[in-house]
Amino acid sequence: MKILDRYILTQFIKTFLSVFIVLMFILILQAIWLYIKDIAGKDIDAITIVKFMMYTIPVIVPLALPLSILLASIMVFGNMAENYEFAAMKSNGISLQRAMLSLIIVIFSLGITSFIFANTVIPWGNLKQRNLRRNIAQVKPAMAISENVFNQLGDINIKVSDKSGEKGEFLTDVIIHQKSPRSAGNFKVIKAEKGELKSSLKSDVIQLVLYNGNYYEDLFVDKPQKRASSPFVKSYFDVYTLNQDVSALNDVDMDSESVTDDHQMLKINELQTQIDSFSYNFNNTKEIHNKNQWLKWSPDRLTERVAKYIDTTTNTSPFFERLSITEQRRSLEDAINKVTQQKYLLRTRKDQLQQELVRLNKYEIEIHKKFVLGVACIILFFIGAPLGAIIRKGGMGLPLVIATIFFLTYHFIGIFAEKASAEGAFPAWIGAWLSTAIIFPIGIFLTYRATTDQGFFNINFTFSALLDKFKKKPKLPPTSA
Repeated sequence: MKILDRYILTQFIKTFLSVFIVLMFILILQAIWLYIKDIAGKDIDAITIVKFMMYTIPVIVPLALPLSILLASIMVFGNMAENYEFAAMKSNGISLQRAMLSLIIVIFSLGITSFIFANTVIPWGNLKQRNLRRNIAQVKPAMAISENVFNQLGDINIKVSDKSGEKGEFLTDVIIHQKSPRSAGNFKVIKAEKGELKSSLKSDVIQLVLYNGNYYEDLFVDKPQKRASSPFVKSYFDVYTLNQDVSALNDVDMDSESVTDDHQMLKINELQTQIDSFSYNFNNTKEIHNKNQWLKWSPDRLTERVAKYIDTTTNTSPFFERLSITEQRRSLEDAINKVTQQKYLLRTRKDQLQQELVRLNKYEIEIHKKFVLGVACIILFFIGAPLGAIIRKGGMGLPLVIATIFFLTYHFIGIFAEKASAEGAFPAWIGAWLSTAIIFPIGIFLTYRATTDQGFFNINFTFSALLDKFKKKPKLPPTSA
C-alpha cells in the first residue's frame, strides 16, 4: 500500500469511527428516552438495562452506518480540499479517482459486511429487544398502569388520566372494569376521583385505595327468564380499598421470547418461507371467498332460489304484484336488510384481505431492505466524497448540515415509499429501492462534477445572468428610413 493510500485510509477510518461512535451513543440515548416510561421506576436491575442497550445497538445500525459514511467522507475529502491537498496531488498527476481507490475497496467490503449484518445480527437484535420490552412492560404493577389507556392488572382493567408522586403512586380520575369469574363481560364498574397505590412495588398483592367515587355492579341471575329484570347494585363511597393479586407481574422471565415471527426478526430464507405460506393462504382464502359469493349471489343461483316459490302455471302476473301491501313491505325490508348485511360482510372481508396483503408486502420489503443497506452505504460514499471535494470545507459545521439534509431526505423518502408499497400503492421492491434509486444519479452527477473540477454551478455566472435580466436595456436611437 502506498503512502498516499495509507494516509487517506487512516484519515477516513479515524473520522468514520469517531462519527459512528457519537451517532450510536446519541441514538441509544434516544431509544432509551423513547422507552423511558416502560423502564423507569420498575426497579430493573443494571444487567437488564445493559441487555436492552446491547440489543438496541443492532437495531439502530441501519440509521447510524449510512449517515456515518456520508458524514465521514464529506469531512475527510472536504478537509483535504480545504487544505489544498487535492491540488498538490493533481499537480503530481494523481486524480480524484486514484485518491478514492483505497476507500472504494474498503466501502465495497463494508457494503458486503452490511448485508451479512442485516441478515443475521439485526434480526437477532430486533428479536431480543422486542421481547425484552414486552417482558419489562409486565414488571411491577405500579408501572403497568399507563395514562389514558385501559391496562390489564390481574382480573381488572384500569384507566387513569394522570399519575403523580415519586413512584407514580397517586392516580387521578380512575375508572376500573372488573371481570366476573362466573361469566364473560364487565359486570362491575368503579369510578373514583382519586386513587393511591399503597403497597410495595415488590409485593404480590397491590392495595389500591380509591377516594370519592361510585360503585356499580350487575347482579348475576342463574335463570335466563329473570335476567332482563335482574337488579343491580349502585352506591357512593368516600374511601374504597381494592386488593389485587399481581404475583404474575412480579414473576416475569426477562429472557422469554413470546414473539418470534415478526418480519424484522427473520433472515432471508425464513422470510421467503413465510412469504410462500402467506401467499398460498391469501390466494386460497380469496379464491374460496369468491367462489362462495358466486354460488350464493350469482344471477343464475338467485333465479333458481326464487323460481321454486313462483307458480307460473296458474298465474302469469308478476310475483311481486300477487303479494299484499304488508307482504310487499316485509319483502322489501328483508331485501334491504340482506343487502346491508352482505355489504358489511364484503367490507369486513375486504379489510381482512387488505391486512393480509399489507403483512405479505412487509415481509417482501424486508428482504429487499437487507440488500438496500449495503448498496446505500456505497452510494452515499460516492455522494459524500465528491461533495466534500466540491464544497472544500472540513470540520463538523457545513459538512454536518449537508450530510444531515441528504440523509434525512433519503431516509424520509424510504419511509414514505415503504409505507405506500405496504398498502399496495406499488410493488414491494419499488418501495424498498425507491430512495436508493433517487440518490444513485445524484452520486453519479457529483462524482462527475468533482472529477472534472466543477462545482454545483458557477455562482458568479448565475448571479450575473440574473442581474442582467433585471437591468434596463438601453433604448436604441430611431433609425432613419
